[in-house]
Amino acid sequence: MKGEIPMIRIDYASPALQCLRTLTLSVAVAAVSLAGCYDTGQQDGSGYDYEPDAAPGDFTLQILHASDMEAGGEAVEDAPRFSAILNALRSEYPTNTVVVSSGDNYIPGPFFSTGDAEVLKEELGAPAVGRADIAMLNAMGFQASALGNHEFDASPSAIANLLQSESQEYMEVRLDDDGNPVLDDDGNQIIDTIVRTYPGTGFPYLSVNLDISMDEDLSGFEGPSAQLANFGGGNIARSTLIRVGSELVGVVGATTPSLASISTTGGVIVGPTDEDGNTLADDLDALAATIQAEVDAVASRGINKIILLAHMQQIDVEKSLAPKLSGVDVIVAGGSNTLLADDNDRLREGDTKADDYPLQFTSASDEPVLVVNTDGNYRYVGRLVVTFDTAGVIKLDSIDANESGVYATDEQGVSAIAGAEPISLVAAIAKDIAEVIVTLDGTLYGKTSVYLNGERGSVRTEETNLGNLTADANLAIAQEADANTVVSIKNGGGIRASIGSLTYPPDPNDPIIKGPPAANPLASKEEGQISQLDIQNSLRFNNDLTLLTLTAEQLRDTVEHAVSATADGATPGRFPQIAGMTFSFDPALDPNKRVRTLTVLADPNNGGNDTVVVQDGTLQENIGPFRVVTLGFLAGGGDDYPFPSFDDPDTTDDETDRKDLLGSTDIDDGGITFAEVGSEQHALAKHLRTRFPEDTDTPFDLADTEIAQDQRIQRVDSSN
Repeated sequence: MKGEIPMIRIDYASPALQCLRTLTLSVAVAAVSLAGCYDTGQQDGSGYDYEPDAAPGDFTLQILHASDMEAGGEAVEDAPRFSAILNALRSEYPTNTVVVSSGDNYIPGPFFSTGDAEVLKEELGAPAVGRADIAMLNAMGFQASALGNHEFDASPSAIANLLQSESQEYMEVRLDDDGNPVLDDDGNQIIDTIVRTYPGTGFPYLSVNLDISMDEDLSGFEGPSAQLANFGGGNIARSTLIRVGSELVGVVGATTPSLASISTTGGVIVGPTDEDGNTLADDLDALAATIQAEVDAVASRGINKIILLAHMQQIDVEKSLAPKLSGVDVIVAGGSNTLLADDNDRLREGDTKADDYPLQFTSASDEPVLVVNTDGNYRYVGRLVVTFDTAGVIKLDSIDANESGVYATDEQGVSAIAGAEPISLVAAIAKDIAEVIVTLDGTLYGKTSVYLNGERGSVRTEETNLGNLTADANLAIAQEADANTVVSIKNGGGIRASIGSLTYPPDPNDPIIKGPPAANPLASKEEGQISQLDIQNSLRFNNDLTLLTLTAEQLRDTVEHAVSATADGATPGRFPQIAGMTFSFDPALDPNKRVRTLTVLADPNNGGNDTVVVQDGTLQENIGPFRVVTLGFLAGGGDDYPFPSFDDPDTTDDETDRKDLLGSTDIDDGGITFAEVGSEQHALAKHLRTRFPEDTDTPFDLADTEIAQDQRIQRVDSSN
């Protein structure tokens, strides 16, 4: 074997991209051409002759859909089960199925971050944050997705890093069939150069109202619209076409116009816009017109079956869009985690449906249009099976509630479907990430004897004990940097998960038992202990902290904004979680006129006494200012918080005396290194270790309360 040339093997990581193959070469390979992967047309989809629907006749279509996957720690179990059910359902209509997502396919957090772990090199090719999420979607065969708001949370550059392919070289010892090193004639191990490739996003992202042409990171990914999805993978377009049997199905995407206020958009222009380029965030008619233009463009290709992937955050928006549009047959909603289900659907323990599946409306062209949605986090597979007549109109009587609906991805859900087996790549990724996560769950910082409520429906509508705890932590760390800080305010939307466990009683009529975090023997974690994983999973954005000085009026206006979107059935991310103050509000009053009382506690400007800022809806005089800690995201105007408007744009004066705490040398890191000083995760970890350490006999014990018993944020009826 002396003189044998070490091999260079090119290993394309995702089997979902069927044109990519594993090649073993004995010489260096400079490039691999993918020309000829597709039977027709050019690589960009141009030149394809799109024929109208084939021979007239009814056509049955299965739409498998999901949204808000947002993988957290639970996804290591739920994602493989999701893939098993998805694959089994697809096999029932092997030539008549489309698989789509309405966005938020990932979210910053432990799962997202673990994508850069070297242990994933065989599955991902070139590991990097977020690539585990995308590789799973590729493997599951997703064909199109809307752009959601969480795609932007890590910035447009992160999206670009997931869209594009990347190769990486590894030096590895050659092994024989028994796993032993292969030696040359001199007894030296043979080292091969292995080139592994992450193939990029295998499906197009879609949005009619996002202009990426001016963004430095995304402008190069602008892909063709109304073209076959095969040609759009790794690109962003307005629409795509999916060949289903002998027919073509059009798919159009749309993103919430509020995107710029809830995420990081860089140079992306969010529409619809007015003539001056300002986003019309609340103009539903303008949004409908923008969507309609692309629907018409798709229909002009002879396509009469069109799906809209709409990531609107609140399902009421998708419901309002349905009757305003013509030519749209199905709207897959996203961003609201609304669980629609029919009476035949078995839901996961503790879940209840929000409405029926599917919701039925009449379009502007007087034809049926259906709205579907499921809960996120890989907890359900949505399935809609419908028949279209020869004109492309849905036949409502074709919907069978025994077939269409949502499929729970728990163990019972998998066992109920014959032949349901996880997709191997999804299972492998989940297994490797689970091993990394065990390490995180064994790194301990605190202890609680109660369930810490971070549920979406709670932190976005009311005070919760986890909201209080994290706001307290932010205030404590801020006071290290500035002892005059008295108020902490953050948005509930920044809390992504509870810290605790759920126990389901045998009798489904009995209440769910909510308790402290469960023990994890594999991580040497005892019941009630709070780990790095718990902290990172709950505070996935890990927002940085910022100090501002506000007048009494500005503080009142900030709180007014925080509760301005509160309404029955709504879960606005701007709803506050607070420390250092209390307030009451009447949600029945007009926005910006809801705050009835507001008190700053232990105000150093008032001799350490409480300061009443608002009484009976009236702002008090000769009080303030107040030093406030908030999130850097909110300080910059995120969730439309008014902080930027408090500085006079006509001067260079920093009237709010802004001080960003990230990396502050005024704050002791406390030996906590997994998160940077001045970030939310660091603040909570240090607060827990200081006040409620993992080995304490006096853990955090303030149980969550019902709204009527809340002390910091109280709802009142001012009409009485």
